Amino acid sequence: MIEIKEISDVATLMRWRREVILNVFGEDPTEELMECNRSYYERHLRDGSHLAFVAFYSGREAGCGSICLTEELPSPDNPSGRCAYLMNIFVRAPFREHGIAHHIVERLVEEARLRNCGKIYLETTSSGRPVYESLGFRDLPDMMKLM
Repeated sequence: MIEIKEISDVATLMRWRREVILNVFGEDPTEELMECNRSYYERHLRDGSHLAFVAFYSGREAGCGSICLTEELPSPDNPSGRCAYLMNIFVRAPFREHGIAHHIVERLVEEARLRNCGKIYLETTSSGRPVYESLGFRDLPDMMKLM
């Protein structure tokens, strides 16, 4: 009933990205921002540093999720130095409460582990937090962001 497919079609990904920005940030993205997204997809899908997935529920597009793959200096908590930032995770309202987000995140984590990522992280909204916590994600109290 739930199927997660890797997608590399930029037009499909652009449609999903617009929908995510509108729903998560509450604003329609500018054409300039969308062009920056297009450029990102074209560059990073080609070099393999971005993986994108669409979830289908009973054959209908229901949600999406992506991975941004990066590398940092190896450390005791991440000997490979490989990092997976899970992003753009979204499920359309009519499809929520069917476990779709859970399936998307499981697939993203599986893909990250296949690529030997020792650090797998994400940002969340309060509504997404229970899904991520159920899969073992925890807060990182030592992180800071320049504002």
